[in-house]
Amino acid sequence: MSSAPTSLEKQSLEAHVDLCALRYQQLDDRLTSVEQKISTIHEDMRQGQNSLVKVIVGAATTIVAGLLTTVVTILMKF
Repeated sequence: MSSAPTSLEKQSLEAHVDLCALRYQQLDDRLTSVEQKISTIHEDMRQGQNSLVKVIVGAATTIVAGLLTTVVTILMKF
């Protein structure tokens, strides 16, 4: 619906009030939809960040274990 006043609105305050109420309801519905989408995106980002942390911890543990194994192997050869 257009936000410009119609000729009916210019002639009737009641029509103007009714159309404004309809416009505000549509605006509220759109804002609610945007809020829900942002909430979903935020949750997806949080889950992605948690997954990334798990991958980094796993990789660091693997590297440390490999280095310790190398050090122990070198020490056992002496």
